[in-house]
Amino acid sequence: MLFSVDAHAIGCKLTGNEVYIRNLMGGFAALDQESEFIAYLAVREASDWVPSTFQKRFVARNPFVRLGWDLPCQLRRDRPQLVHVQYTAPVGCPVPVVVTVHDVSFLEHPEYFPWQRALQLRQTVAQTVRQAERILTVSDFSRKAIARAFNLDPESIVVTPDAAASLFRPVNRQTAEAWVKSRLGLNAPYVLTVGDLQPRKNQVGLIEAFAEAMRARPELAHHLVLAGKDSWFAPRVHRAAQKSGYADRIHFTGFVQDDDLVQLYNACDVFAFPSFYEGFGLPVLEAMACGRAVICSNTSALPEVADAACLLFDPYSRREITRALLDLLLDAQLRARMERLGLQRAALFSWRDAAQKTLEVYHEVAGRSRSAATSSRAISMTHS
Repeated sequence: MLFSVDAHAIGCKLTGNEVYIRNLMGGFAALDQESEFIAYLAVREASDWVPSTFQKRFVARNPFVRLGWDLPCQLRRDRPQLVHVQYTAPVGCPVPVVVTVHDVSFLEHPEYFPWQRALQLRQTVAQTVRQAERILTVSDFSRKAIARAFNLDPESIVVTPDAAASLFRPVNRQTAEAWVKSRLGLNAPYVLTVGDLQPRKNQVGLIEAFAEAMRARPELAHHLVLAGKDSWFAPRVHRAAQKSGYADRIHFTGFVQDDDLVQLYNACDVFAFPSFYEGFGLPVLEAMACGRAVICSNTSALPEVADAACLLFDPYSRREITRALLDLLLDAQLRARMERLGLQRAALFSWRDAAQKTLEVYHEVAGRSRSAATSSRAISMTHS
């Protein structure tokens, strides 16, 4: 079997999409030594993240060139049994498609996107879903949302949950704190959040709640660290920090590589994830896997992922976010309990399991494709 993966996200700072495909490929290499794999990459540095047994092809970083020309041409040359894409398949795809749709926020909340991006996703994802041999997603919440959006049987959509990568683990707290001091110049306890600066991540709400918590309990010396790359929405988040009254205690790191993110997680007192909408919410599991106490939203897939291992709040209520923050910052015993529960919860998710389920889908699709090709040849011979 020859399987191919559109891995253009690797090295392009596409956060969740990059983490997803990178970890799946690592699982494929460990689980399936009989099949061959091709990874289509957009940047040369991405090769370091791809298993050595994989073939590598390079395609354009520009999505119009990649999807409209490079990938279709490469697929015609390589002739794999299928191609696995995230959200959008190449134009005129010559091989069967397996698509992962992480969520349908572009349909349910288009206000979270620039209008051109929401329109593009609405069109291309619908087309890809219609042509796909199999649809994957990462949570039961997303499975139901995709089924509603595209009028599908929910049982036809395969759920392969994300997981925290193995490097996300507890490390020496003093070492992590020293790293944060040397890199950020921060020598104080802090609350951490992780995510690109965009509307649905609700960093503005968290900044306002943090400021309210500090005003309510001035004895607390905590800072707020926001890790994630800027987007079109970033100026509004920065303005909220400036207006908060605590700008000198709010820090923006920009994009952070995973090796550094481990240190940020381990050195924080509390991890906060106030997102309005998530198809999964991987940073919640990463923080838990590092032994951190978590507060997060009670919306979308987040209660499914976090279960009872964190404090949940309504992300639309600044008062609830503030209360959850103070509950953990002021109660060391509660914080320790959430840390223990979080470690247990994160251990239930595995990239190996996700890769195994995905490979089962690959072989199912390849088997159907091979049977169809055999039947077609038989019919052709009968009529010749």
